[in-house]
Amino acid sequence: MSSWTRWHGPAMARLWGFCWLVVGFWRAALACPTSCKCTASRIWCSDPSPGIVAFPRLEPNSADPENITEIYIANQKRLEIINEDDVEAYAGLKNLTIVDSGLKFVAHKAFLKNSNLQHINFTRNKLTSLSRKHFRHLDLSELILVGNPFTCSCDIMWIKTLQETKSSPETQDLYCLNESSKNIPLANLQIPNCGLPSANLAAPNLTVEEGRSITLSCSVSGDPVPNLYWDVGNLVSKHMNETSHTQGSLRITNISSDDSGKQISCVAENLVGEDQDSVNLTVHFAPTITFLESPTSDHHWCIPFTVKGNPKPALQWFYNGAILNESKYICTKIHVTNHTEYHGCLQLDNPTHMNNGDYKLVAKNEYGKDEKQISAHFMGWPGIVDGANPNYPDVIYEDYGTAANDIGDTTNRSNEIPSTDVADKSGREHLSVYAVVVIASVVGFCLLVMLFLLKLARHSKFGMKGFVLFHKIPLDG
Repeated sequence: MSSWTRWHGPAMARLWGFCWLVVGFWRAALACPTSCKCTASRIWCSDPSPGIVAFPRLEPNSADPENITEIYIANQKRLEIINEDDVEAYAGLKNLTIVDSGLKFVAHKAFLKNSNLQHINFTRNKLTSLSRKHFRHLDLSELILVGNPFTCSCDIMWIKTLQETKSSPETQDLYCLNESSKNIPLANLQIPNCGLPSANLAAPNLTVEEGRSITLSCSVSGDPVPNLYWDVGNLVSKHMNETSHTQGSLRITNISSDDSGKQISCVAENLVGEDQDSVNLTVHFAPTITFLESPTSDHHWCIPFTVKGNPKPALQWFYNGAILNESKYICTKIHVTNHTEYHGCLQLDNPTHMNNGDYKLVAKNEYGKDEKQISAHFMGWPGIVDGANPNYPDVIYEDYGTAANDIGDTTNRSNEIPSTDVADKSGREHLSVYAVVVIASVVGFCLLVMLFLLKLARHSKFGMKGFVLFHKIPLDG
């Protein structure tokens, strides 16, 4: 029994975990090609005998290939090709090394699904040419190509351009073989009619009202003649393009406010590299209050809101139908601005029952306006159970008020609607009347009590006197 207790619980769990780990490594090892070793995250093939003739692939139902982050291949003279579907299963691959091997050809789409690739090392292989299309979608921090017998041609001029534009001062000692089989330093390579392309985007005023349409035009040039394409990112608005040789146009219709701030690019690409010209789209639209909630309490009370609009909308708060004049006790705070969207709150310092009531937010710009209202309850009136919903007067403290506000501007712009200053004055007059009535009532009540007590005392005095006289009269016989 003691033996079972010793191996039951956490100890048994650790044992089972270790067993599964061993089984996992064993399965991964069984899935490895000959001359390779595998773990859950790494494959390395360095044994030249018998060697591999194709890019290593894990067997079906083995360790998940998406977890492989590094593949190292060395001394594999019979490995000559990387096909389009050889590497696609390794979606998590970050480091790929193939050195001192027989690699001659890499398919254009070999790394199409390996967007995590950061380091590629093809040192001392048999590559005579390599296209930039292999790597144009990757964000590589390192591409090492030393020791390959490249042929001097326009196809490898992109490598020279890449070396010249690298921010790192370290450059590779690369060569290519010319028609006379002479080694030429790649840094000195000159190929006629082989240069970077250029793109020129012609656009009208890209500040447009929501719902309108716009057409962009682009021209490209270069030798070799570049291809032209549009990069519109995640544009929401409906769009279509037409391309003819070195000219192209992009038509955007029924423009959405969600596309304000989006970048649109015209791209020219050839063997040597690419160039692009970009513009930013600005969309003007009427404000929309997308979020307005009841007050929440943190360091201060806050009525949270979110407003969208371009140009930026002016904000105006109303309290029980009257303009709320901002002060140091009540003011609008914008906490986050996301291009045309503003997140903030109406901040109140220590509000009381005098601040309960209806708060309305109005957002306005030259294209229209929007408004929303909420009811705020901060605390109950003294002597009334909180939540009994009394009729709250339109009264707030004298310091509490607000003005029209242009996302931070606290200047008052309207005198047409009665403000809370008038409500304050009226409230104080009502309170004065109430005070006089209460005081008069109290005084009257006190007088009545005093009269009653005096009358009671008078009756009691007469009764005592009669009683004394009755006892002093002498009795006859």
